[in-house]
Amino acid sequence: MSASSGGHNWQAKWWTQGEAPSTGGSGVWSDQGTCGGGGGGTTPSPTPTPTSCDHPVWAAGTQYATGSVVKYAPNGQYYIATHDNPGYDPTISTWFWSPYSCTGEPTPTPSPTTPDPGGFVVTEAQFNQMFPNRNSFYTYAGLVNALSAYPGFANTGSDTVKKQEAAAFLANVNHETGGLVYVVEQNTANYPHYCDATQPYGCPAGQAAYYGRGPIQLSWNFNYKAAGDALGINLLNNPNLVQTDAAVAWKTGLWYWNTQNGPGTMTAHNAMVNGAGFGETIRSINGSIECNGGNPAQVQSRINAYQSFAAVLGVTPGNNLSC
Repeated sequence: MSASSGGHNWQAKWWTQGEAPSTGGSGVWSDQGTCGGGGGGTTPSPTPTPTSCDHPVWAAGTQYATGSVVKYAPNGQYYIATHDNPGYDPTISTWFWSPYSCTGEPTPTPSPTTPDPGGFVVTEAQFNQMFPNRNSFYTYAGLVNALSAYPGFANTGSDTVKKQEAAAFLANVNHETGGLVYVVEQNTANYPHYCDATQPYGCPAGQAAYYGRGPIQLSWNFNYKAAGDALGINLLNNPNLVQTDAAVAWKTGLWYWNTQNGPGTMTAHNAMVNGAGFGETIRSINGSIECNGGNPAQVQSRINAYQSFAAVLGVTPGNNLSC
């Protein structure tokens, strides 16, 4: 039984005979403190004032250790490094970075650049139009599922730029896989030569396990290691995931597109969103063999696919198509 009297809360220790709390004697009533206060009349502790954010602005190419907190200038949000990394973009690699609140407030809502999978600039009908003879392994659902790994892909800049980047990626994929027909590399004679045994982690899946797979034909043990680390998937020990899981396959293609310069001077993603043009995406993927007159027929094949896919999406292909 409880009661209120004299501005205090009282609680009966046992059944009373109607004694008022203030006169009932210490043996009947227990004083629980002032009304609205804590038990025993104690004053509640004040809510701690959140500390202000004072973290450095993220800079590309800077080495960050696990636990480092940075402010990402483009969206004003904070991110914490979940793994050591050499300055990867916090909004691109969700393996190396996670959103962070340094004010005591709830973690901010993800940046508006994070895509709604249903809002991918390429519809399933357009995807099927681009790849009428594709292998059933390369599903549209697998591609859409993979987008969360790199939220900036085909979701940066104007609607035109977004569609141009999607068309550019799919055009290069088209060339690498014969129209999304091939899941694995066709030249099996090269298989034993795709493992650099001098790497400290060696070839745990076997000497011949790291042949080309997926939409950009991921090859070599060190690329499987790097892609797996970035995506949070153990591809070094399980390279077959790239040819058995459509979402993983697409993620490896997006990993290369968004993070690797290859033989070029920039990533294919940066080439498209910063206006360098489709030709620089070719250079990033296979420039050492095809560009600067190396194989003009192969370059033209990529350009033709890009122009065709841009037309499907209703955008102009832009400038600087060749390398």
